Amino acid sequence: MQGEQKNVWIAMAIIVVMFFGWQVFYELPKVREQQEREVSQADIAAQQQEQAADAVLPSTDGTVPEVATVQEVQAGSMTREQALQGSPRIRISTPALHGSIALNGARLDDLTLVRYHTTVEENSPEVVLLSPPGAQYAYFVDFGLLAQDEAVAVPGADALWEVTGGSNLAAGQPVTLTWDNGAGLVFHRTIAVDENYMFTVTQTVANTTGQDVTLLPYGLVGRHGVPPHQGQTFTLNEGPIGVFSDTIDSATPADIDYRLKELDYADLLDEPDPEDTGGMSQGGWLGFTDKFWLTALIPEQNETYKWSFFAKDRGTQAALYQADYLRPAITVPAGGEASVTDRLFAGAQVVSLLENYEDDGGVPFFGRLVFSRADYIGGFYFITEPMFQALEFFKNLLGNFGLAILALTLCIKLLFFPLANKSYKAMSKMRNLAPEMQKMRERYKDDKAKQQQELMALYRKEKVNPAAGCLPILVQIPVFIALYQVLISTIEMRHAPFYGWIEDLSVPDPTSIWNLFGLLPFSTDALPAMMATGFLAIGIWPILMAGTMFLQQRISPQPPDPIQAKVFMFMPLIFLFLFATFPAGLVIYWTWNNLLSISQQWFIMKRTEKKKT
Repeated sequence: MQGEQKNVWIAMAIIVVMFFGWQVFYELPKVREQQEREVSQADIAAQQQEQAADAVLPSTDGTVPEVATVQEVQAGSMTREQALQGSPRIRISTPALHGSIALNGARLDDLTLVRYHTTVEENSPEVVLLSPPGAQYAYFVDFGLLAQDEAVAVPGADALWEVTGGSNLAAGQPVTLTWDNGAGLVFHRTIAVDENYMFTVTQTVANTTGQDVTLLPYGLVGRHGVPPHQGQTFTLNEGPIGVFSDTIDSATPADIDYRLKELDYADLLDEPDPEDTGGMSQGGWLGFTDKFWLTALIPEQNETYKWSFFAKDRGTQAALYQADYLRPAITVPAGGEASVTDRLFAGAQVVSLLENYEDDGGVPFFGRLVFSRADYIGGFYFITEPMFQALEFFKNLLGNFGLAILALTLCIKLLFFPLANKSYKAMSKMRNLAPEMQKMRERYKDDKAKQQQELMALYRKEKVNPAAGCLPILVQIPVFIALYQVLISTIEMRHAPFYGWIEDLSVPDPTSIWNLFGLLPFSTDALPAMMATGFLAIGIWPILMAGTMFLQQRISPQPPDPIQAKVFMFMPLIFLFLFATFPAGLVIYWTWNNLLSISQQWFIMKRTEKKKT
């Protein structure tokens, strides 16, 4: 008996060490990292004024040089508003986007998302996607043409373009910008945008010289520094991303097999494998992804082009990250003209919208992008996509994603009802056998082998499987993982409210003892690191979840082994701390699922007891 008590204390000690290890080595560093990223803009600017930022262009051989300075601007040395004033601009206004195009360089470097705000408050600022060089976390897109002959002047990053068509860029209302090199080449750039997030950029060159001119079209996305929110969801990739073909000799895009390539920002700085940072592809796209936002360069899908990811560590300055491609050369005949068209997606990763761009616009892999990025285990796409569609259906029907989660949970319970029913019947039999099992343990307490032999004989006689009680949990695990992936990856869940204090189902319950469980008007985000990650930062819904889990344990048969039974008692406590960091929608699902399981199990138990009497 003393040996059993010793094992119980050892098991309890292991549980405590595991919990505090999770808090100290995962939760606390994550909060500290976030606090470090939230250093004031003034401090960052002071640190970054020591060096100039480099904007990099692809070279004519399709490789990115280490240094190719096309502008000297101190990264983070200005506010975003000040940086915007550094160039004359033409306004962008669509149902989905606000912003402007810099006429210096004809660069897309100012975009905000009309339908998305920084907080759940409706009057909060729009989410900023692109920002000009010089601003903190600069993020911009550039298309252009490189000359094969260095003597041919082409528009650079500081070339001042003239507006020759349109006044403001709007959906269905393109604008045309013009630049004349003064030596017989006139460059026209027509930029169009749909009512959502897809830009079409057509570059046309008129050649009035007496000889042909060869030019190489390129596109690039540049980024200064890692965005402050990056890395908050360790199971969801954020950073350089692209879809490339395995072969480059297919006759049509429909015959091409594509692969998704994802990298971390740190990957580009830590001497990555050359195969991960450059190559050739026929069709596809590349750019950068955040948790909910995407900027993707999309060349012509029937062309083979050179792609690359690039990073440069600039010491005290924010590192430079770049995704670019170099397309096949075009020839502008003497006395004629030539044109090339590219596309750019810059906006929110709305599942239905991405699917439309793949189906109707021929952009490969767009429809699967959201769930593929979240599928860190692999093989769950066939669950996550239908689950998301079911949530969308119930949300449209009920008007609330929280209610949709409850409805979906009920449907899942009905789907697995026969399986769970069989399991709960076995559990009820085990509960009824508990007195007789206890007598056997006492009778053979000095002979463990005989005790196990008699117990197994009893199980066979009563046709009971002692492991049957684990089946409902095993069935829940794939559903749980799939729902977790949906909640953390789909923008449709962002800022989706439930009832009461839950204003965003995609983030943890904001209540805790520190704000008197929501009675005081602040969340744990404002707390010091130790307070925000400690046991007092647990919200109401995780407590409800742990309570339902404990209640379910009380009506379930205890494990045959007394030590296992005592360790099993601590599971609700472990799950309490674990679920405190999960999205509120996931905790609501698990709590509701527990309540349904308790109801089903209680009903079966009562029926079994009546049949016994």
